[in-house]
Amino acid sequence: FFVDSPLPSLLLHHPSTFTMPLKDLLHPSATDEKRTHKLKRLVQSPNSFFMDVRCDNCFNITTVFSHAQTVVVCTGCAMALCQPTGGRTRLTDGCKYRIKRDS
Repeated sequence: FFVDSPLPSLLLHHPSTFTMPLKDLLHPSATDEKRTHKLKRLVQSPNSFFMDVRCDNCFNITTVFSHAQTVVVCTGCAMALCQPTGGRTRLTDGCKYRIKRDS
């Protein structure tokens, strides 16, 4: 498209005509922090954690890493508690878990 005078094209590219969306970078919401990469968060924190998994058959509690790369077996009844995937482990149906926090 052709512009007759240079004035409108200057107004289209003037920096004051563009507005940035306002976002509080110092106080992000919890969902925004969870979604960002672990190294780009306001305070760096890992995505992995340890958890106590309770077996559905014998109610024995086993500590499992959230991103375990091997099949974790219950020590009481030899039932598989979780299956490895590419990222987090997939718990067997019926198994309950509780995230272990820093003491």
